[in-house]
Parts: sequence; C-alpha cells; structure tokens
Amino acid sequence: MPPAHPFDDDKLKEECGIFGVLGTVDAANFVALGLHALQHRGQEAGGIVSYHPDHGFNSARRFGYVRDNFTSQKVMETLPGALSIGHVRYSTAGSKGQTAIRDVQPFFGEFAMGGAAIAHNGNITNADALRRELIERGSIFQSSSDSECIIHLMARSLQRNIPERMEDALRRVEGAFSVVAMTRTKLIGVRDPLGVRPLVLGQLPTGWVLSSETCALDIIGAEFVREIEPGEMVVITEAGVESHHPFRRQKSRFCIFEHVYFSRPDSILGGRSVYETRENIGRELAKEAPVEADLVCPVPDSGTPAAIGYSLESGIPYAMGIIRNQYMGRTFIEPTEQIRNMGVRLKLNVNRALIKGKRVILVDDSVVRGTTSRKIKEMILDAGAKEVHFRIASPPTAWPCFYGVDTPQREKLLAATMSEAEMTEHLGVDSLKFISLDGLYRAVGEANGRDASSPQYCDACFSGEYPVEPADMIEKGFEMKAAE
Repeated sequence: MPPAHPFDDDKLKEECGIFGVLGTVDAANFVALGLHALQHRGQEAGGIVSYHPDHGFNSARRFGYVRDNFTSQKVMETLPGALSIGHVRYSTAGSKGQTAIRDVQPFFGEFAMGGAAIAHNGNITNADALRRELIERGSIFQSSSDSECIIHLMARSLQRNIPERMEDALRRVEGAFSVVAMTRTKLIGVRDPLGVRPLVLGQLPTGWVLSSETCALDIIGAEFVREIEPGEMVVITEAGVESHHPFRRQKSRFCIFEHVYFSRPDSILGGRSVYETRENIGRELAKEAPVEADLVCPVPDSGTPAAIGYSLESGIPYAMGIIRNQYMGRTFIEPTEQIRNMGVRLKLNVNRALIKGKRVILVDDSVVRGTTSRKIKEMILDAGAKEVHFRIASPPTAWPCFYGVDTPQREKLLAATMSEAEMTEHLGVDSLKFISLDGLYRAVGEANGRDASSPQYCDACFSGEYPVEPADMIEKGFEMKAAE
C-alpha cells in the first residue's frame, strides 16, 4: 500500500493517535469521530475496540482512513457499548510501510480476571530485548509491533487486577509511551515518566474521554479538563477519575516537535495554543534571520502559521504563493515512475501571477532529506521568481527520533552530513536559515531559551541528546553523540 502522500518523503511522519470514551451510549461512534480529528497523527490504519455487557469485547481494524472505514453503519453496529478505545497508526515500529492487519491496534488480551485492550502512542526503546526475553519464556507474539510487549508483560504479571498489571508491565518498558487502555468497566490512561507524548483528559455530560490532543475533544463536544501528567496513571470508572503516580518522578521532557509540526494547530499543548506558538516561531525566525524580500509564502499547510508570524514581525507582505490540492489522497492513482517524476506538482502548485519577478521567502516547518525543498524551489523559479530564500521553523534535523516518530537513518538526514552553507548550495537557493534551538525554546514560552544543563523538552532530533538511551538501536550499532 502506498503512503498517504507518495511525495511526502521529506517530512517526519507523525506517530500515532489514541482516543477512549467511557460512559456514553454507542461510545465507539464518539471514538470514530475522535480518531477522525487525530487522523493527521497516522493515516496508515485504524482500529476500535468496544465492550458491551451482553456482547463482550468487539473490535474492528482496517487499513486506510477513518472516514473510509468507521463511517459505515454496518461496521459501527458491530461495536456496541458505553466503553471504547481506538487508535490511528503510522508505523514507527514493526513492518514499516508493509503493515499487516495483525499490527493494527488496539491490541487485546484475555487475562484470568477478564479481557483488556490497549492502544499505544510512542516507541519502546528496549522492545527487542523484552521480546527476546518473553519469547524465551513461552510468549507467542502475533504482531511485529513493539506495543504487543506490554500485553505479554501484563499477562506474566502476578498482580491482582489489570491496572496493577499494567503498572507492573510499564515499569519494565523504556522509551516513550502514552497509553489508553480498557477493561470491562475501566478506561485507563498512562503517560511515561518523561511525558514525551501527549495525553489529555476530557469530560462529556455523561462520561469521560482520553485523547492524544484537545482538538479531538472539540469534535465530540467534550470539555477539556487537564493534561495527564508525566508519569501519571488515571483509572476511570462510572464513579469518576482516580489518579496515582506509579513511576519515580522525573523532570518532564515533552517532545518539542509536537509544537513545531505534529499536533494540529487548533490544539492546546501545555496550556499554549499550538497555532500561537507556531506564529511565535515565525516571529523569532524573522528576528534571527531577516532578509530583504517582496513576499513571505508558506509551504502549505504546515508552514502557514510560522509564515504569518514571519510576515507580521518583518512587515513583508504574506501571500499564498503555493496552493495545495486538498484532494490528493491515497485513492488518486498508483504512483508509477512517470507520475513520481511529476514530483510535488500533484499536490502543490505555484501561484504564478503572484510570484513572477518577486523575491520570495518560503517558510517551511522542517528540512529532512531536502528532496521536496529542492522541487518546491524549482517550481518557484520556473514561475519566474527573482530570488528564493528558505526560512525553516525548526533547527536542523540532524538525529533520528526513537520515541515514536518515523525518521530516516542518520546518514539520510541532510543536516547530519552538511553544514548550513552546504545545504544552501545543495538546495540551490539564495539563502537558507533555520531557527536556533534557543529561538525555538523562546517561541514555546521559555524566555531564557534552552537550559543546556537540564533541557526543558525532548529535542534529540536537533541536539542528539537522548533523554532515554535507545538500547535496541545502540545494540544494532547506532552511535550516540559524543559527550562535549
């Protein structure tokens, strides 16, 4: 199956989205709506599990978009009950790009005290070691996903109930995890001790909601209550929300790239509007890397808020110099070599009348491999632009992420092998500037920038400083950044 956008190989791929509802009739319908709002976090596949006292646990797992699978009345009728969880997936572990239906979450396990389903956003960095240990002890894995380790660890736990077994299991797990799980009567949410991935709590008139982002609460009319804290577990029943902290408390290291790109701009992260943060990034970029030009144009859609910020700060007019074809989806045509050669033109087109003869600042969220950036630059020059200046709303991406984001190998990251000057020449633009790491921190509300001795966020993809050692990758030969 081709990826959702065959030409988007120059973007970091979103991790996953998770959503759960307790206490409403036909909870699975609410979950489907929530997953639709989280579709940007994973377009490869989705799944929903529900529980009804008369019908037990039921699940549906499908490839493709939520809208193509979970809007069917026939499918949704198979998912009755007032308790349900769901997951949208972009494979970050397991068989990348060749997903089998058995890899699609939520995963389900039947334990001595009853069944439980689990949906996981993030990546387990010691999954290979855990998997080997579990297989040696008799576990039989059904999928290639790292998340299945959690179910097997729960099965082997000697604790009395499922939430305690989940605690037991997650204490063995390293890396990043936000988890939404369910039993016959409980909805459970957990964040890893560093809080790398997001998870929020919402309330409906008759029940409760757990979601990766606040934008998915809005779609079902749920009220945002609060974020689940790093290292917190909430166990929700009809009686209410019970909270405790099963892990040793650590300083939070939330993923800073959620602010830059992953989260939807209409979400709230850490009490801050994602849209406003991205506009602030653009303002910081204009202060750090000014240039004389006639127009500020975003690379749609992810560069738009930063481009607006750059324009407001610099006083250079903002313009939609590139128009996105909103209907470029997975159902277009099989991307043959001839179609591939058309590159990004299937998805993006230059507004020629606007661009001709102008000095253009292009604002994008990131440069990963540089392939798409080069194609966009060529399109802008073909349309008659006088100059092309790239301004990037994140620092150079020089290191892979091992916490739930699909990043290319380090040698394929442009910033890992080239300086800024070399990248400028490689892309063939008049100038190229990235926001500094300190500038990014200021834009997300850290007035004094990054605390080098104890960073406030996980920024490993920029700095090479990993808050959790990626044990599996080191075993495979990955070399960590040398201590300075």
